[in-house]
Amino acid sequence: MTAPGESGGFLPFRKPESGVRASLGMHVGYDVLRGSWLRSRLLGDEACRVSELLSAVRRNAVATSLWPGLVVTGVAVVASLTVAGLVPAMSSLTVAVALGILAGNLPGFPRSARPGLAWAMRRFLRVGVVLLGLQLAVSQVFGLGAGTLVAVVILVATSFLGTLVLGRVLGISQGLSMLVGTGFSICGASAIAAMESIIDRDDEDVATAVAMVTIFGTLAMLVLPVVGSGLGLSDTELGRIAGGSVHEVAQVVAAASPAGAAAVAVAVVVKLSRVVLLAPLVTAVSLMQRRTSAAIGGRRPPVMPLFVAGFLAAVLLRSSGILPETVLAVAEQVTTVLLTGALFGLGSSVRIRALIRTGPRAFLLGLGSTLLVTTATFATMLTLT
Repeated sequence: MTAPGESGGFLPFRKPESGVRASLGMHVGYDVLRGSWLRSRLLGDEACRVSELLSAVRRNAVATSLWPGLVVTGVAVVASLTVAGLVPAMSSLTVAVALGILAGNLPGFPRSARPGLAWAMRRFLRVGVVLLGLQLAVSQVFGLGAGTLVAVVILVATSFLGTLVLGRVLGISQGLSMLVGTGFSICGASAIAAMESIIDRDDEDVATAVAMVTIFGTLAMLVLPVVGSGLGLSDTELGRIAGGSVHEVAQVVAAASPAGAAAVAVAVVVKLSRVVLLAPLVTAVSLMQRRTSAAIGGRRPPVMPLFVAGFLAAVLLRSSGILPETVLAVAEQVTTVLLTGALFGLGSSVRIRALIRTGPRAFLLGLGSTLLVTTATFATMLTLT
């Protein structure tokens, strides 16, 4: 018997298979499918094991590549702390940047140390800024009085914005101007280290800003006691002006020391009140960067960097009074070590030729910013306090 075909002809009619034979075919097909599934499952498990093995190998390779740089960083931290101990007017952060620039530009500096130095710079910096908050207590700041706090806010805003304007007039990059303005108005190298991670800048800009903090902070430290004595300032007045105008904490202490312990105590608290403004300043700049990035379609930074939020949390933790003095003392030492290591790594990435190119204009920027912050401090502290 035949059946109609698609083309109008006839095809042989096939008798349906028996039940046994059809069942056998179904089982054979099932076995084939199950075998394929099992093979794919086994291969999938094997692929997962291979992937995990490769991930472990990569992690070990990364860890191994970091060790040379971390060892170099450790040696540099010890050397920087030693020099800073011998020369109290210089902070270990400043020494670390100088040593990093020197080491990074030596012809025989090992390339194998670069990954570890870069890792230390990023990680140590953020943790160090967070721990910096443990040095501040809100009660200390409020104890200065409303007039002093208003004066601090005005002088910080005036110094930062004025430095940006001066940098534009001198034709200096916005990155360098921001770093100099932050360092001079807030707390020197620590503030520069916090700001550099959220703005568009060159490594040479960071080294130049730290160098300006060192040069002009040292000059202010030497000149301010003489000027204060000539103007007949009281111990408290000199302490307020030193805390409001000198950059590094060590330089503030040295500038106020000739006037006695009372002047030093006031100077340090005023200085720390400037440090409190680091978080809102960095957050404001980050918001500005977000708007700029959105306008050009680039990657937008966070509203508040995580390490800045950690800094504020550390301030609140210190203000709660639950941490014993021994813990705070250890945290202060750890902060110094971490920031010293971070700035050594940063300095090692700087190229001296590029640094020299910005020298004269950067010097003028540092001089102008110093005059600006000093003038603003005298004007606000002597009229509002």
